[in-house]
Amino acid sequence: MTPELKKKVVLIVMDGVGISPIDKEAGDAFKAANTPTLDRLRADYPWIMLRAHGEAVGLPSDNDMGNSEVGHNALGCGQIYAQGAKLVNQSIADGSLYTSKTWQEAMAFAKEHNGTLHFLGLLSDGNVHANIAHLKALLKEAKKEGISRVFLHALLDGRDVPPTSGGEYITSMESYLDTLNDDTFHAAIASGGGRMIITMDRYKADWDMVKRGWDAQVHGHVEDGRLFPSATEAYRTLREETGEIDQNLPAFVIGKDGAPIGPVQDGDTFILYNFRGDRAIEVSMAFEDEDFPYFDRGRRPNVYYAGILEYDGDLHIPKHYLVNPPKITNTLTEFLVSKGVNEFACAETQKFGHVTYFWNGNNSEKVSEALETWQEVPSDNVPFDQRPWMKSAEVTDALLAAIRSDRYGFLRINYANGDMVGHTGNFRAAEIAMEAVDLGLSRILPVALENGYTVLITADHGNSDDMLQKNKAGGVEPKTSHSLNPVPFIVASPNKDVTLDETVSNRAGLANIAATVVELMGYEKPDCWEKSVLK
Repeated sequence: MTPELKKKVVLIVMDGVGISPIDKEAGDAFKAANTPTLDRLRADYPWIMLRAHGEAVGLPSDNDMGNSEVGHNALGCGQIYAQGAKLVNQSIADGSLYTSKTWQEAMAFAKEHNGTLHFLGLLSDGNVHANIAHLKALLKEAKKEGISRVFLHALLDGRDVPPTSGGEYITSMESYLDTLNDDTFHAAIASGGGRMIITMDRYKADWDMVKRGWDAQVHGHVEDGRLFPSATEAYRTLREETGEIDQNLPAFVIGKDGAPIGPVQDGDTFILYNFRGDRAIEVSMAFEDEDFPYFDRGRRPNVYYAGILEYDGDLHIPKHYLVNPPKITNTLTEFLVSKGVNEFACAETQKFGHVTYFWNGNNSEKVSEALETWQEVPSDNVPFDQRPWMKSAEVTDALLAAIRSDRYGFLRINYANGDMVGHTGNFRAAEIAMEAVDLGLSRILPVALENGYTVLITADHGNSDDMLQKNKAGGVEPKTSHSLNPVPFIVASPNKDVTLDETVSNRAGLANIAATVVELMGYEKPDCWEKSVLK
């Protein structure tokens, strides 16, 4: 039974919705969209802007864009933890990565079996899932360790960096490999493909993505059997043939004398250098799980597999990792469970893990089976700009039913639209995505307020608010990455009796929301949390 609360709270996360400055309104699908509900909310209720990038969410610097992972970590724990890129940067700088048990075992395994070292990851410096600088550092150290053969399996980005910048990253990497290669060491790119076509699925939404990557990386095979002489040639040819941006390019394999140069063999070592967890779990399962029902792996080589981080702290995926992840404790869920508060969490598949796994401090399991209800709405397996409304209506339906049940003291949902559609670069689709979210809000607000709930509306980072950028030729092209813009934080209460501290606008961050939630409920926050933004 949920205890008597001063206020019951609904938190709505509009994924990928920031507030752009006036001089950057061009390319802002959020402002361009018809959003009467959000317009009315900002006119009639208190709201401020919160920081959702850089140091405010535990990233190395304020030049680093926020992302859904770190955003939901901060929302869910009320604290700022050093995150992915920052942890890896530190461990490379102080050398602790190379003295770790996993790195030493990985190098020893390859040398003992006369095996090849493979690296898989995103070939960009977007710093959301990976950073090419980390890969270069690992390659340099592998050579020092006496590894003689290395193959790279390059995932092309085009989401966290400009959409057709992949050729530049390939060139940068090939040039770097030229500085390392000599009579004792040989490294080359062996396969690749766009991140939204191979490998980087999440939440088990599309295992065919993982299979396409597995076939190219492990077996050196693609559907049409074609081989390319180099990654540069593969990228140029596929861009010309398909017209697709980097994230959507098909898998490719590099070959010589009619055979792939870098299939994975028994005795090899295979390291995934992506540091973000959600899109690294499934490929890790494909390498590690004995009982694997999701696709036919064919020959499964006996390798030493490791990730750069532990991607799931509860399920311990993968078994071996190079850098210890942040141990996130004292989360909002732990606090509410200790008070006996029933919670409801809902999102469609694309963001379900964000309101559960990331929210609960990178743990897949519930803190309390009795007090937590999670509801996943299956996402459509189609390009997001073809159905920009996504599952906003169904997520709204689920939240309304939960509100009307009067079972829950705290409810949270995520609308994936602004982020997932924003990443496509399709401006008109992003406008429709924002209008779909606004429509959902128009349905939620009257029901929530009538049932005594205070509604908090925010975002985890920007994206749909900044969708155009200048290219090197001086023209304008779609921008598919996140923005550095702050996000809104709106509070709508039944009696309009909540006041926000406007002096912290654009200075406080996402981590301040947890304390705000519990203060609204009538509790005092834990000492380790950031402060509430209530006045």
